[in-house]
Amino acid sequence: MKKVAVIGAGTMGNGIAHVFAENGFAVGLIDVNAAQLEKALGTIKKNFDRQIAKGTVTEQQKQQALGNITTYTDTAGGLAGVDLVVEAATENTDLKLKIFTQLDELAPPDAILATNTSSISITKIAAATKRPNKVIGMHFMNPVPVMKLVEIINGYATDKAVTDTIIQLSTTLGKVPCVVNDYPGFIANRILMPMINEAICSLYEGVAGVAEIDTVMKLGMAHPMGPLQLADFIGLDVCLSILRVLQDGFGNPKYAPCPLLVNMVTAGKLGVKSGEGFYTYTAGSKELVVSKNFNNL
Repeated sequence: MKKVAVIGAGTMGNGIAHVFAENGFAVGLIDVNAAQLEKALGTIKKNFDRQIAKGTVTEQQKQQALGNITTYTDTAGGLAGVDLVVEAATENTDLKLKIFTQLDELAPPDAILATNTSSISITKIAAATKRPNKVIGMHFMNPVPVMKLVEIINGYATDKAVTDTIIQLSTTLGKVPCVVNDYPGFIANRILMPMINEAICSLYEGVAGVAEIDTVMKLGMAHPMGPLQLADFIGLDVCLSILRVLQDGFGNPKYAPCPLLVNMVTAGKLGVKSGEGFYTYTAGSKELVVSKNFNNL
C-alpha cells in the first residue's frame, strides 16, 4: 500500500493526511473547498512545527512529509491509482452514503474504502457500494498526530483480509489498532457519549456546576480532561449527532440527548469551534472560562 486518498480537509482529515504523509505514503487530500485545503496545509505545517519543537521530527522530515501531500478539489483526480481511501467528512449519514456511492464509482476496483465515522453503521455505508467486502471503519482519535488509538470496525461483509491489512497499516502508522464490531457507537462512543450526556444532565439538573463536574472527573477519575471540556473539544453538534445514532440504533431512551445539549446546538454554541460551549474560548488563550449561561439554569 503506497498511495492513500483522504476525503475531507477538516480537523480529522488534515490529521489523517499528516500521519500518512509522515510515514512515507503518497497522500491525496481531497476537498471541494480550495480555501479549506489551504487552511488544512497550514494546520499540518503548524503541527509539524510543534513536533520539531518537541524533538520528535526534524525539519527535513517535515519537508519530506509535506512533499508527500497533494491537494485536489477534483475527486476523480485525487483517487487515481490509490490503494486506500479514508473518508473524513462531516458526521452525517446521508452525506457519507453519497460520498461512498461516488467513491465506489471512481476509486480503483481493488481499493479499500475506509470511513473515519465515529458512530454511523459501517454495514449501512458499505451497502451504498458494490464492494461491501472492501469497506471498513478506521476511526482515528483527535488530535490524530498525537493519539495512538485506531478503532477498526468490521461491517457485516468486511473481508478478514481487509481487516488484517488495516490492522497492519495502523501499526505501520505507529498506532494501536483495536478491532470491534458494527453496532451503534462501536466501543469508543458507546461508552464515552452516555458519560458526557450524563455530565450535561447533571449540570442541567443543578447537581453541580461546569467546573465542579470537570474537576471531579479529572481529579477523582484521573481523566486528563473533564467531560464538559471534552464535549466542547469534540463539538457539541457532533456529540448530539452520535447520541441520536445511539438512540435510534438501540431504541433505548437512556441514550436520549439532554435537552440542554439540544438547546445549545440549536443556539449555535458548539464548543471550541464556535468560540463558546460549556466554556468560552479566546484565540491565543488556554484559560477556561465557564460560560455565563449556566449561572441560572
